[in-house]
Amino acid sequence: MKLTKILVALSFLFAVSTANAGELTVTGSMEATYNSQGGSTTGNPLGTDRELKFSGSTELDNGITVSVYQDTTDALGYGDNKITFGNVMGMLDIYVGADGSPVDAIDDITPSAYEEANGSGSGTSNDIGGLAGEMGIGVKATLPILGVVDFKYIPKVDGTENADNANSVDASAGVGSGESISIKTNLADLPVLGAFLDGATLTTGYETDEVSTTANTSDLHDITAAINYSIGNLALGVQRKYHNEGETAIATDEVFYKDLVIGVSYAVNDQLSISYNRYESKRHNTTTGLNPVQETSAINIGYTMGGMTIGFQEASTDDAGWVQSAEDDSRTLGVSVAF
Repeated sequence: MKLTKILVALSFLFAVSTANAGELTVTGSMEATYNSQGGSTTGNPLGTDRELKFSGSTELDNGITVSVYQDTTDALGYGDNKITFGNVMGMLDIYVGADGSPVDAIDDITPSAYEEANGSGSGTSNDIGGLAGEMGIGVKATLPILGVVDFKYIPKVDGTENADNANSVDASAGVGSGESISIKTNLADLPVLGAFLDGATLTTGYETDEVSTTANTSDLHDITAAINYSIGNLALGVQRKYHNEGETAIATDEVFYKDLVIGVSYAVNDQLSISYNRYESKRHNTTTGLNPVQETSAINIGYTMGGMTIGFQEASTDDAGWVQSAEDDSRTLGVSVAF
């Protein structure tokens, strides 16, 4: 792909430029939760999550900035990483790494005081942005009217995160490349109509993954569009998502999902906020017979005190897992501290 070759060449040129002394910072967070499941065995309800992030930045003599990022797994092992060359030609950020994908970053961006409607385990999550953990090269820029455009290209979607001076050889040889793009537009910047749309944002995304290089199969596709609007302490959001899993075998029927996400949040004050979140997921799968609509509703409460956040979610799911009359309820209390 010509674009990829050009970006790799540019990145090399930037990397060999003289750099000024930079700085390294370490940040992180830890969360403890209590989660109970209605209608099923909860077992030990306590859980924790922790993360460390190492970030560094410097500036080249030509005005280009360079920033690096490395995080860890819960076991403090090797996590995702990214190196970004900023202010290229005064308008572009060029990055290389495996730290998420543009579509993964907007999987559910409707307002919430704590978690997504199905973020605490109620129902079966149908995720988009599956290229999040893949090594790729990307470009990010802010364009007039259009807004922030973020594009990432993955040469081979084989799930490997190579060390330097290495490649993935023939890992997952039957898969191809992938692309992910998102566009975030401040509707107030639109000509003429913008005067009436202050506070509204349109975010769109598209991702494709060549899940099989076999002839007569089809690629995975993700499409999403979200409109968020805020006025004073009130925030509203509606998001549509389409996820098609593609075909990895000839003559098999594609499985796809059409989802609707709604979020309404209200900031009672600077510390306390509440929200109502709803997630509806329609599945098309001819091999399972009935495909009822999975519906999840959740009430969220969030309270912040400096670097600590206390969150609560009460969630209920009907036709859980797209199974008729199946229910899946959860109640979660979480305390997280960032440092």
